[in-house]
Amino acid sequence: MAFAPSSAPSASSPHGIHLPDTARELVKILVAGPFGVGKTTLIDSVSEIRPLHTEEHLSEASAGVDDLAGVRDKTTTTVAIDFGRLSLPGGVVLYLFGTPGQERFRALWDDIAHGGLGALVLVDSRRIDASFGVLGLVEESGLPYAVAFNDFPDAPRHHGVQELRRALDLEPGTPMVTCDARDANSSIDALLALVDHLITRDPVEAR
Repeated sequence: MAFAPSSAPSASSPHGIHLPDTARELVKILVAGPFGVGKTTLIDSVSEIRPLHTEEHLSEASAGVDDLAGVRDKTTTTVAIDFGRLSLPGGVVLYLFGTPGQERFRALWDDIAHGGLGALVLVDSRRIDASFGVLGLVEESGLPYAVAFNDFPDAPRHHGVQELRRALDLEPGTPMVTCDARDANSSIDALLALVDHLITRDPVEAR
């Protein structure tokens, strides 16, 4: 089911699993969103260590529980967390915790969210209503967050920015960006939008 990060150095992480000597600030960030929105893919694309996954194959028992609308090709689901690490310039290191998106894993939320500084909420514009439950959890926890629309190839292109903000009932100051979770640079830009929001919102706490 799960595997541990590799200790071997790689091109993206020459120190292997070890933190670089330049690390000064360690920040816990949640990557949240509904089932099948791309949380695991985003963490895979940006992590400088081999990500840790807790995935299981979808079974017949989940057929009536997990909504596969829009994600019919999905065969696995995260049952606890995904975990990755990303070092940013200036000695800031993000610990990325991907959270399960289904309601039946709600009991895990408080434990995973504990100590988090903020959340990046991934949204699929083909099924915006699937994100309402996760957004509610994030808001109930009091975590500041940014929203990133994962750019699926068949996602509708006619929605305007304000229309999408209204659909999600976002506060005016909540960042909303588009990203491709498969692309490291695009995913990092989404994470940086969250980090910038945290610094702007509360510079002392973020520091």
